[in-house]
Amino acid sequence: MKYENYINLFQYNRFKTQAVQIGNIKIGGNNPIQIQSMTSTNTLKTEETISQSLSIIKAGGDLVRITAQGVAEAENLKNIKSGIRDAGFDTPLAADIHFNPKAAFASAELVEKVRINPGNFVDKRADFSRLEFNDIEYQSEINKIGEKLIPLIEICKKNNTALRIGVNHGSLSDRIMSKYGDTPNGMVESAMEFLRICVREGFLNIVVSLKSSNTRVMVQANRLMLAQMNEEKMNFPLHLGVTEAGEGEDGRIKSAVGIGALLADGIGDTIRVSLTEAPEKEIPVAKKLVDYFSERTDHKEIKEQDSIAMNFFEYTQRKSTQVLNIGGNNVPVVVGKSEIDNGLKPEFVYIPDKLFYGNLNKDYKFIVDETTWEQQDFDESYIYPMFTSINNFYFSDKQSSGINFIKIHNNDLQIEDLQKIKSRQDIVFVLETNNKNGFADQRAAFFKLISAECKNPVIVKRSYKEKDLEDLQLKSASDFGGLFLDGLGDGIWIDNEGAINEESSVNTSFGILQASRVRTTKTEYISCPGCGRTLYDLQKTTQIIREKTSHLKNLKIGIMGCIVNGPGEMADADYGYVGAGPGKITLYKNKEVVKKNIPEENAVDELVQLIKDNGDWED
Repeated sequence: MKYENYINLFQYNRFKTQAVQIGNIKIGGNNPIQIQSMTSTNTLKTEETISQSLSIIKAGGDLVRITAQGVAEAENLKNIKSGIRDAGFDTPLAADIHFNPKAAFASAELVEKVRINPGNFVDKRADFSRLEFNDIEYQSEINKIGEKLIPLIEICKKNNTALRIGVNHGSLSDRIMSKYGDTPNGMVESAMEFLRICVREGFLNIVVSLKSSNTRVMVQANRLMLAQMNEEKMNFPLHLGVTEAGEGEDGRIKSAVGIGALLADGIGDTIRVSLTEAPEKEIPVAKKLVDYFSERTDHKEIKEQDSIAMNFFEYTQRKSTQVLNIGGNNVPVVVGKSEIDNGLKPEFVYIPDKLFYGNLNKDYKFIVDETTWEQQDFDESYIYPMFTSINNFYFSDKQSSGINFIKIHNNDLQIEDLQKIKSRQDIVFVLETNNKNGFADQRAAFFKLISAECKNPVIVKRSYKEKDLEDLQLKSASDFGGLFLDGLGDGIWIDNEGAINEESSVNTSFGILQASRVRTTKTEYISCPGCGRTLYDLQKTTQIIREKTSHLKNLKIGIMGCIVNGPGEMADADYGYVGAGPGKITLYKNKEVVKKNIPEENAVDELVQLIKDNGDWED
């Protein structure tokens, strides 16, 4: 299978899936991308759940998901639905089910959509207690799926209820893990086992999702899912989301990196941005992402290329030659427009106009444009020129002995120029774009470089005119994320002309690199958005943990409301804080339980002590 066989990498088009009716809306086909969120209230608290559902709907949500962990919660969906209808809204509702097929059966008679998780609908969530299955045992386990799934299908058929087959990276079963590990392939097969039964039974009212807190895994899994469905003559709509994305700036950037990388290729029919915030706050963020991609349908032509030497289903970093601290095995660098007194600092600072030589901080390296470079003499140990084209570089009488930055654009890249320049060990490209579909345009430039075996490092630059920081975060994360997730780029440069300070732009650059999993510069919080299963005040606790630990570097801390996805989604976290029962917390070190059932009032201090005991604390 090749990704490019299913997706047009050079022309933005929505990938057309079949349309699925869910109450009064349709997902897939030619329909708009639908936006949804999930309540975080106790489903047995009817009025609270109705109120929060209405907040989601009034914010613009097209669908509301509500957890139903047991039959009692499932049956109460009837009262919640009535309250929403009495308020004058016909927004469809979806029941979220884990571990309990009986709750799914009850929900399917009451709401317009039911989400089940293949990792725990029949199989129990992986606890690694069984690592080997022979062929007969494996097939026997698959046969058990039909015993529970077919009755649900019959109820859904009778009630015109849609089904979401919702795979979570963090809750794959022992059986899937034994054969595939916790991989995108395992996620795809987990979904396909259920889809094959649905298709065999003639039930097609299905939406599919494959989610992970790891953006790389999430993107690869959805690409693989699309390809595998096509191989098996299926085209169900895809629901996109990054689980446990977190809150604030981090949650928005991480969501945009993962969701944006897929939307950029026209993949995705409904999205949920999972933030550790009030659920109605997710809706405007999701709307901005959807609107951003709707603007690029009539972009300038991007010339197609026959040779695409990339595997979009696995991560491979483009090999580049090291030039000082750029490229090679170095992490991607950050370019900014000014020195920064506090916080994260860019490695390079671009000075666009007059240069006050002698007042520069030698802790930084500086880039000046070619005109300034040719008019003055500089210390070439930390000041370097940027030429506006390959031709200008060659015609210049004053090249740097350190680094020569050269601006390039996809449309201007010629193979003969690349062949001539690729042996140079002092050139770093700055890749720009003026195309409305800039992501595809810049990716096409990388295709040319790879095809020509040109290994010069590349700093990816995008220019914006944003006044609102959230807009800049979402747009830039969507534009850069897909490139870095595919190993393309040795540096990032966000150039914004709006009223946003440079420190915020630079922080956004570092945030994108971290969310894309290519450079870690701060503590990462893998925190879930909360739902009716959450066992403590998730938003408040996340803020407290962040306040106490945000100064730590290169750590991942998982903060989970309950055990449904907790241990799995935070599998690569250094420490985990998971709701174990009402007022009780369990702490993890990596995948291992360290302390169980700690009183909630002591749990954050216990987490801090655990970090200290393991030598990861810094004052």
